[in-house]
Amino acid sequence: MANTETQNILVVGGGIAGLTAAIEAAEAGYDTYIVEKNPYLGGRVAQLHNYFPKLCPPFCGLEINFRRIRANPRIRFFTMAEVVNIAGEEGNFDVTLQLNPRYVNEKCTSCGKCAEACTMEIDNVFNYGMDKRKAAYLPHDMAFPARYVLDPALVKSGEAQKVKEACPYDAIDLNMEVKTMNLKVGSIVWATGWKPYDAHKLETYGFGEFPDVITNVMMERMAAWGGPTQGKIVRPSDGQPPKTVAFVQCAGSRDQNHLPFCSGICCLASMKEATYVREQYPDAKIYIFFIDIRATDRLEDFYAKVKKDENLHFFKGKVAKITKDGSGKGLTLRVEDTTTEALQEITVDLVVLATGMQPNTSDAKLPLQVPYDDYGFIAGQSAKAGIYAAGTTRTPFGVAESVQDGTAAALKAIQSIARR
Repeated sequence: MANTETQNILVVGGGIAGLTAAIEAAEAGYDTYIVEKNPYLGGRVAQLHNYFPKLCPPFCGLEINFRRIRANPRIRFFTMAEVVNIAGEEGNFDVTLQLNPRYVNEKCTSCGKCAEACTMEIDNVFNYGMDKRKAAYLPHDMAFPARYVLDPALVKSGEAQKVKEACPYDAIDLNMEVKTMNLKVGSIVWATGWKPYDAHKLETYGFGEFPDVITNVMMERMAAWGGPTQGKIVRPSDGQPPKTVAFVQCAGSRDQNHLPFCSGICCLASMKEATYVREQYPDAKIYIFFIDIRATDRLEDFYAKVKKDENLHFFKGKVAKITKDGSGKGLTLRVEDTTTEALQEITVDLVVLATGMQPNTSDAKLPLQVPYDDYGFIAGQSAKAGIYAAGTTRTPFGVAESVQDGTAAALKAIQSIARR
């Protein structure tokens, strides 16, 4: 039985699972903290163009959650923050946070004057490096909190003072430093999410060498109105519309040399992205190269609908290699058709690699001992007494499943501290 000293709940990770857990706990009457390493809440979902099951923009659902956060005084959140230490036990955890400087305080109105005065540019990580952004930036157009950030390189540069002086609200503080903060909580939900598997490791696919080989998450940003091409799907090499597009499934997944497991969502994600192409280019030819198609329960209907498209060809075979074609403009995929056992070479304009979901816990462990499985996921929902894993921290999930799992973790965290 827990010796409950406090009934506060800490949620680590501000993605869809973490947001759900925090909101559900707070609305059940518990003071809740959210800790997120990014300068905004919303996680990977915020980077999608559309998401299942309704195929609508993610900010439909995220905005509802942000409104619930704003309206609930029991929720306090920290962005650009990390948990660096956890001590104690269930019902009485002492947690140390590291708060990294944003260099912009609460006076910010998102007027954008700092960005206008800034000439320094940095890679736009929100768009997976496909474009640049100012070093004084709003993380993305729908960011919550809607507050600008200064990159440390800008703060150290001779341009920093000019940017500071451009702010009419005295919201820029160039002297902000890393701080630590201590919290006492009764239970913890760990929901630090996932990252796309590094496609640079797939040496035979030419990612990084051929600009027209992109990943599925990059395709989501390209299709989004706030993305690097303002929603237009084009070949990165020349900005031209692709007439043929190949989606390569299991790019590094189900492979003992990379991710040995199936992420579960990649087949449907590629089919969804095929509809993006089809909406913009009705005459484009699309190939989906697959080992097995995994579309479970209600989403089987979506698979059946996509299969009816005469310009979309499901090709059963794993792509072995991608090279430049003879013209130097197209990409040739070498693949065995496993239904006929014939080796084929198919040339396309754009290749999209369906890379899998790698848990962030595979290389960013919790600051205390908990069990992990062979793939780096936390092994089970109850990681330790009083500490509960949620969402893709413990297994590959889609958005709807992550929401459900966040709710389940909130209930576990409440039960942990409410027992007598």
